[in-house]
Amino acid sequence: MRDKPYEIRTWKDLPYATLTEVPSTFNNTGTWRTVRPIIDYDKCISCMTCWKFCPDVAISIVPNKKEGARFDEIPEIDYFFCKGCGICAHECPVNAIDIVEEESK
Repeated sequence: MRDKPYEIRTWKDLPYATLTEVPSTFNNTGTWRTVRPIIDYDKCISCMTCWKFCPDVAISIVPNKKEGARFDEIPEIDYFFCKGCGICAHECPVNAIDIVEEESK
């Protein structure tokens, strides 16, 4: 606790419960997502803006295996870690990502 009301505190003073010891890649979230992003590779310009803004590291940059493709690398969504937040779709400069409802199981 603080001794004085004006004492400056750092992140080290926060209760342990507010921090995590593992990165988000250890948290499989694919089972409770209600919507998912779908990349339309015909529209995608491989700018990787979606990869940059994904808060859960659910988008990877992978080699493009399609014959005669425009780009050598493309973004790929790992649905085991995607929470369906929609940030990737919101940030995409060419609207190549659609958010669709998750299929019921």
